[in-house]
Amino acid sequence: MTRAREPYPVRVDAHLDAGLSRGLWLVKWLLLIPHFVVLAFLWLAFTVLGVVAFFAILVTARYPRALFDFNVGVLRWSWRVHYYGYGALGTDRYPPFTLADVPDYPAGLDVAYPERLSRGLVLVKWWLLTIPHYLVLAVFVGGGVWLSTGPAAEQGWDSGWAAGGLVGLLVLIAAVVLLFTGRYPQPLYDFVMGMDRWVLRVAAYAGLMTDRYPPFRLDMGGADPGSVPGGPAPTVPPADARPSTWTAGRVAVVVIGSLLLLAATGPLAAGGGLLRADQTQRVDGYLWTPAAELRTDGYALASDSMRLDTGGEQWVLDRFLGDARLQATATDPATELFIGIARSAAVDRYLAGVEHRILHDLGRDPQGGANATDVPGGAPGVPPEEADIWTASATGPGTQVLDWAPADGSWTAVVMRADGGAGLAVETRAAATVPGLTSLAVGLLAGGAVLLVAGALLVALAVHRAHRRPPSDTVPAHGSPLPPRAGAGQAVRTSAPGAPR
Repeated sequence: MTRAREPYPVRVDAHLDAGLSRGLWLVKWLLLIPHFVVLAFLWLAFTVLGVVAFFAILVTARYPRALFDFNVGVLRWSWRVHYYGYGALGTDRYPPFTLADVPDYPAGLDVAYPERLSRGLVLVKWWLLTIPHYLVLAVFVGGGVWLSTGPAAEQGWDSGWAAGGLVGLLVLIAAVVLLFTGRYPQPLYDFVMGMDRWVLRVAAYAGLMTDRYPPFRLDMGGADPGSVPGGPAPTVPPADARPSTWTAGRVAVVVIGSLLLLAATGPLAAGGGLLRADQTQRVDGYLWTPAAELRTDGYALASDSMRLDTGGEQWVLDRFLGDARLQATATDPATELFIGIARSAAVDRYLAGVEHRILHDLGRDPQGGANATDVPGGAPGVPPEEADIWTASATGPGTQVLDWAPADGSWTAVVMRADGGAGLAVETRAAATVPGLTSLAVGLLAGGAVLLVAGALLVALAVHRAHRRPPSDTVPAHGSPLPPRAGAGQAVRTSAPGAPR
C-alpha cells in the first residue's frame, strides 16, 4: 500500500482559464504597471517585517501572526500578478488589489501558520540551506531571479520573474501558440505551474514562514497535491473563514513606516561615519585626505580651479571648512619645494606658456591621463617665490606645510621646485579643521533617529491593529488536509490554516 504524500505547508493552486485572448498577452506588461508600483512598496514592507520576524523567531520561536498574514498576503498578491502576467499567462482576469485570499480568482496561494519555528534554522535557512534551490531557480527563472538573499530575511522580488530562464522561454512559446491557435498547450501549462510552485515554496521557506525544507520535485498541474484531501473531508470549517485584519489603511501605514525606516538608514549611516571621523581620525585638530603620489616632467603641478561661493557669508566657510592645510614632501630629499595657493586667474597668468600638469581628480589614480592634463610649454619666467601672486605659500627642503584660511573666489594650488626647474615627484595630502563636523554629524543622527522612531511607531501601530488571534475552534491542525473547493471546473484549491482574507 502506497503511503500518502504529506502535503507541503505552502499551497499553490491555479486553473487555466478557457477561451484566453489570443493577443491580450502582448499588452499585459502595460496593464500590470499599477501592480508593479504597488508591489515595489509592498516588498519594501515585506523586507522590514521579515527582519522584525527574524528577531521575533530568534527570541520567541514564533512568527508574529499579524506579520505572517501580511507577508503571506504579499506572496499571494505577487503570485496572482505573475499568473496573470508572464509567469504563466494562465488567466485574462485582472488581478485584484488585495492581500486577502480571493477564492474565485484562478490563482491562489496559502501557507499554513506554524505554531513554533526553530530558533537555530532561522539563522541559516534563508541563505545557506537554500543554496541548492537557488541554483535550480537560476535555471527556472534565469536572468529574472527575483528571490535574493540579504541580512535577516531580506528577501526581495523584482517584476522580472519571467524575464529569463525556462519559465520565460516556455511561457513565450505558449503565448506564440496561443496567438496562432487560440489554445494554451496543456503540457506546457502543467510544466510551468510545476516550476512556479517550486519557486513559491522556496520563497516562503526563505521568508522564514516554514521549517519544512522545500521538496526537490515538480508537482505539475494547476492543483497542488496538498489541496486534495486523501480521505473523507474533515468536518472542521476551512481556515479561510478567518477575516483579514490587514485593511487598506493598515497596509498603507506599514508601507509608509517601512519607507521612513529605509530613509532613516541614510542619515544614520552618514552621521555615524562623520562622528567617527570627527572623534577618531583627527591629527592636530585636522582631518586629512589619504596621501597621493604626484609627478610631472614639466615645471609645476597645479590643481583644478576650486570655486568657493558663500554670497559673502564668510561664517559658512569658517564653520563648515575652517582652516585648510596642504602638505607636500619631495621624493628626493635634496629637492627644495615650493607650495602656493593663489587666485586662479593669477595662477593662469603665471603658468601661461609653462609646461605643467593640471590634476583633475586626486581621488583616483593621479598618474592616469584621464585624471590629469599635461599642458605643453617652456620654463617659467621667474621662480615661483618671486611671483607676487600667492595668498599663502611655503618653501624649503623636506616636508613643506601651507596653512590657508579659505575665502570666496576661485583658487588654485601649485607645487613646484623652489628654483623653478623641471621634473618633480612629490607626496601630497590636504586637510581641514571642519569645526562644524560634530554639529553636522549630530544633526544627521538626530534626523535619522526621528525617521527611525516615526517609522517604527507606524509599523508597530499597523501590526498591533492587525493582530487578531483566530478562534481556536476554527483552525484545523497544522498540516491537515482542508475541504476542497472547485475552481472553474478544473483545479481544486483550498486555503491553508490561518491564511488571511
